[in-house]
Amino acid sequence: MSDRQGHVTFQHGQEFLAAISERWNYQILREVFFGVGRFGELKRALGISANILTARLNSLTELGLLTKRAYRSDKPWYEYELTDSARELVVPAIAAIARWAETHATDTDITQHPLMHTACGNPTNPYLACSSCHEPVEASTLRPMSAEEGGAG
Repeated sequence: MSDRQGHVTFQHGQEFLAAISERWNYQILREVFFGVGRFGELKRALGISANILTARLNSLTELGLLTKRAYRSDKPWYEYELTDSARELVVPAIAAIARWAETHATDTDITQHPLMHTACGNPTNPYLACSSCHEPVEASTLRPMSAEEGGAG
């Protein structure tokens, strides 16, 4: 899955889906994206046991989705960050799932996670758009191309 340090490769998305669909991995990646990167903070935010969190963090680090760095010299305490490759793969999924959850939640206590587009410095609600006409792409307006249309055969 990881062919060199900090670079993630996945075949057809199956390994990626397996990695983020593991019970805790998506939640860990989401929390790290939203700025909760220290072991103790993650443990408290997720209500996860230390041994499971350690195993999941080690797995995500081995997959090349997280990097860790010591933030104390006197103790082996680490802070985790998404790798650049993980940001490419995971951030669009996290943003889409978070937006969907915030839109469809029946619980009024759901935490809103505003996003900022760092290129322009403005708040944003990202969406998927067509590269040809630039219109938003909805689930109902997207389908695979047939072989006759130039899709995979």
